[in-house]
Amino acid sequence: MSGPGHNGGPALEPGGGWRRHCWRAARAALLPTLPIEVVRTRVRRATELGLDYKTYAGVRATTGRDLVAFLFSTNALRLLREGDRMRREEARRLAAITRADRLLATQPPLDAEAIRAELAAQGVTIRATTAAPGLSASWSETGRHLRGFLAGCAHPADGVLLVGETDLERDWVAAARLAGYLTADAYFGRIMAAAGR
Repeated sequence: MSGPGHNGGPALEPGGGWRRHCWRAARAALLPTLPIEVVRTRVRRATELGLDYKTYAGVRATTGRDLVAFLFSTNALRLLREGDRMRREEARRLAAITRADRLLATQPPLDAEAIRAELAAQGVTIRATTAAPGLSASWSETGRHLRGFLAGCAHPADGVLLVGETDLERDWVAAARLAGYLTADAYFGRIMAAAGR
């Protein structure tokens, strides 16, 4: 029986691969015929998240659900050493995210709470932090670590979009079954271009 917020997607019993394929095919077939009001609602939602419509629609089509959070790596925010600060324009962009949590994966040896406090001083609220999976973590350890963190935040993994900077971080998406991956340049691109970066 489906509970509140269930999107009517495929069940997770054996044979799930075929059901996911059918679900994705049905969603893809639906997209060109969405009513205009649904498209307008999704355009507004993409704007609330700081995403372009094409990126947002692609994530919705793949996962069948809305995004509930972003997981940013400290690499993506260019916080590489203690005392680093985000560019003002990028901090404003993060602070403007509406109706979605901002989560942070902190690369060692950075102090997660110090970074969280620094971001708060710039107007960016981070709901929760976790240590980034290490280089020596196996695929399954990485997946368990990130899924456990997201479960503790009460977020389904496929409702969380990762904004990262490295190929290793890109691998977190498959290991933890996240909604997708954006590079920091893709997410902050327009601001970087406007700033002459």
